Amino acid sequence: MSNFTEDLIEACQYKRMLSNVYICQCIFEGNEEHSGPSLLNNIYTEVYITDGGSSEHTSEHEIRQIETASKHPATWDAPIKANDIFKTSPGSAKQIQTVLTKGIAGIGKTVSVQKFTLDWVENRANQDIHMIFPLPFREMNVIKEKKISLINILECFFNLKIDPEVLYSDKYKVVFIFDGLDECRFPLDFQNNRSCSSVTESVSVSVLLTNLICKNWLPSALVWITSRPAAAGQIPPDFMDRVTEVRGFNDSHKEEYFKKKISDPDLSSRIISHLKSSKVLHIMCHIPVFCWISATVLERMFRDSESGEIPKTLTQMYAHFLMFQIKHGSHKYDENSEAGLKWDNQTTLLLGKLAFQQLEKGNLLFYEEDLRECGIKLNVASVYSGVCTQIFREEAGLLQERVFSFIHASIQEFLAALYAFLVFVNHKRNVLSQTTNAKIISAFKKMSVQEFLKCAVNNALASDNGHLDFFLRFLLGLSLESNQTLLKGLLNEVSDTESSIKTIQYVKEKIRDHPSAEKAISLFHCLSELKDDSLVEEVHSLQHNYMGIIMDIINGHNYGL
Repeated sequence: MSNFTEDLIEACQYKRMLSNVYICQCIFEGNEEHSGPSLLNNIYTEVYITDGGSSEHTSEHEIRQIETASKHPATWDAPIKANDIFKTSPGSAKQIQTVLTKGIAGIGKTVSVQKFTLDWVENRANQDIHMIFPLPFREMNVIKEKKISLINILECFFNLKIDPEVLYSDKYKVVFIFDGLDECRFPLDFQNNRSCSSVTESVSVSVLLTNLICKNWLPSALVWITSRPAAAGQIPPDFMDRVTEVRGFNDSHKEEYFKKKISDPDLSSRIISHLKSSKVLHIMCHIPVFCWISATVLERMFRDSESGEIPKTLTQMYAHFLMFQIKHGSHKYDENSEAGLKWDNQTTLLLGKLAFQQLEKGNLLFYEEDLRECGIKLNVASVYSGVCTQIFREEAGLLQERVFSFIHASIQEFLAALYAFLVFVNHKRNVLSQTTNAKIISAFKKMSVQEFLKCAVNNALASDNGHLDFFLRFLLGLSLESNQTLLKGLLNEVSDTESSIKTIQYVKEKIRDHPSAEKAISLFHCLSELKDDSLVEEVHSLQHNYMGIIMDIINGHNYGL
């Protein structure tokens, strides 16, 4: 290879390093306007990544997977550092070129990718790599309808010129990182997509990616793909050299995070102790984003002696988090917080509608047209800088399009549940009605709160993939009078205690009647959100007739008890 090409390699690497410094050295928890950037190296806490696993699809709700894994910490394999993702396992001679990393939403996949890139940029690790190209699926979606070559993509995304021979050569290590397969909005057809042999040939993004993953060209390139578990099965396992899983924070990671996040050691210790006192909250802290939500809520509440009951359930935690965001938006746009809250009710309803519609579609990512369908103006969306995170940057030479998402799937599920509850209580309309006939009947028949909640329970039980499990937990939690009091500025009226009692009875009936252990466990969690204290009695009453379900709960899933 000529000296010119070698010089070009060095120049490209230098440019890549410069651009990556700006992309990767800062991390935003929530939204930059609300929380401000933190240096990644200052706040980064290593997440638990394990080797092994498969790309097979699982129908279990993502957070249920975390809850299940938390009961068996001894089964967690030896951890892998993100910087070692392409390194061969001890005792294995297999070369690792293509890696799939699975993990639920918010567990730390993207931050691991950022840290991998930043450590390379700052000469801390992987200095045998010449170039790293992070290409998130959410940004590839913008060009899904275009025909474009790989060379043009790299020129547009990273503003540099590359000699194609550099990519073809096996003398140089080039890494492509495709973060967020679950956010991909174009098909990856590995069977029918045509072959492509040139990095200068203009093809669809789908054809480009399938050929890169299949090694039809650039056989020496390293490829790292991250995905939520449900989407991981899109890539045939034969094309993967390694499958890893991000398990999030273990117990020591959780404490390390709060000590880094909260500078007051006494306050961080109080927060850690409180989270440990609630099994549900402590398990959720496996998810880094939930640690941030908890820190946001609990730091303010522990500092304010008149803040009320400290959250012990998920619904309480998310209700406090939402009200904090509303007050933030109110003070930002109106000095009078009461008037600001009234003005913000419509915004809350519209964001909830967006959350509900996207939950039904299974989307965590949405674009301007999705907002417009819900009647949301882009400038209004910015009011909730901490709830609806505006994720976009301008891409040189590509379509300038904004991309949006909620900061975590659980925030989307909470807002979706809040929307369904607000529409029913304030407007007497059941958005859960699935069929046209049911919608017509719902429009003319006055439905009680209890009947509405029964409809929600039945819908969740009928869901094959469990995507409504957390939605149901939040919805039932919102039916409690104490939680409605937290959200009193949004509700026209508060439902009575009798509705909650009848709902608890109905959930217990479904636990007795339902043969699925997973569904029974989900319903036990619903009782927890309803603050029902009879879980142990329910287990004892079911033992004789439903020993299989109960033994599953006792042996593997008794975190709710």
